[in-house]
Amino acid sequence: MSPPTATSSVMASQRDRDDLALSKVLHGNSWNDNKNQTSFLSKLHKKDREYQASVVNEYLDNWKEQKPENETDDDREKRAGAYKAVSNSFYDLTTDFYEYAWGTSFHFCRFRPYEPFQQAIARHEHYLAANMGIQSTWKVLDIGCGVGGPAREIGHFTGAHITGLNNNDYQIARAKRYAASYDLEHKSDFIKGDFMNMPINDKSYDACYAIEATVHASSLEGVYGEAFRILKPGGVFGCYEWLMTDSYDPTNPEHLRIVRGLEVGNGIAKMVTVKDCLKALETVGFTIEIAKNMGTTDDKIKWYYPLEGDIRQANAFWDYLTVLRTTTAGRTATTYMVKALETFGLVAPGSAKVSSILQTAADSVLEGARLGIFTPMYFFVARKPEA
Repeated sequence: MSPPTATSSVMASQRDRDDLALSKVLHGNSWNDNKNQTSFLSKLHKKDREYQASVVNEYLDNWKEQKPENETDDDREKRAGAYKAVSNSFYDLTTDFYEYAWGTSFHFCRFRPYEPFQQAIARHEHYLAANMGIQSTWKVLDIGCGVGGPAREIGHFTGAHITGLNNNDYQIARAKRYAASYDLEHKSDFIKGDFMNMPINDKSYDACYAIEATVHASSLEGVYGEAFRILKPGGVFGCYEWLMTDSYDPTNPEHLRIVRGLEVGNGIAKMVTVKDCLKALETVGFTIEIAKNMGTTDDKIKWYYPLEGDIRQANAFWDYLTVLRTTTAGRTATTYMVKALETFGLVAPGSAKVSSILQTAADSVLEGARLGIFTPMYFFVARKPEA
């Protein structure tokens, strides 16, 4: 894929302005929180009361067919074609919930005994950067950067300049706020863009990475092709990818139900398999150097333990709070709390639906992990040939 033309750039700029205006309407005064952090409930209270309900309903309309086994290829392709709107709406609705329950790095990780939660999250990011060989002099692109948690950590760890690419204006605003508070403005940048059509010139970056982000693409071949294009010859691409494993059976109704939960609960247009991932990398021209499922290890503490609620594995005071919030009981309590606040008009309508969507996400992740049909951390490092 080529870099954007003048005409496409003008059209994209108009869409970006429209997205920004709508996002500001949805989040209300939360846009003024770039300098001062406010509470989770305060953010929910500030949401636009009419617009949020509308965004929630439009988001859920992407899965109109109640039974996943009855979905047609046309249904799936239509949703894949709307990947940008699907993921943008999802993160407009859920970013505050993620920060409240999980932190500013929106991804899973492996755990060692006696290792605090946030330390494990950082180690997961360090592992990616170390295996990619990121150097302090490099320009690095974070594809789908969220609110910038991994970008800040990898920037600290390597000394490299990190640019975060994101399609969601609210997350970009949050990322910039955090960068300023950590005095990382000179070593980071955050730009608006569609990772299927990056507003970046060819051969601009020494490396790029994605952490549980490119699953939102309409096709892995499309987003990996863009990663290939913007890398310099010899550049490296590292990723933790959400994928269905070889144990997944697309004719099994139970597996299909779990996939539906993963998609609806996480703003994913269409889940794909490990084979699809590796084929996409090779098709666009990458040489695969490392490829392995980091979710199927013999770790004593499973990567999904916070969702299981095994509080015995928590290793710090804040870990107990994280696990309590993310267990089935904790998620249910959050939904009932938000529903009660919504009833009394203290938070915007639709907030309880958002909480329920995230409950579906967690339940599906846990079920898929236990059955061995899903991984959120299929790890690969791939390189663009020198010539």
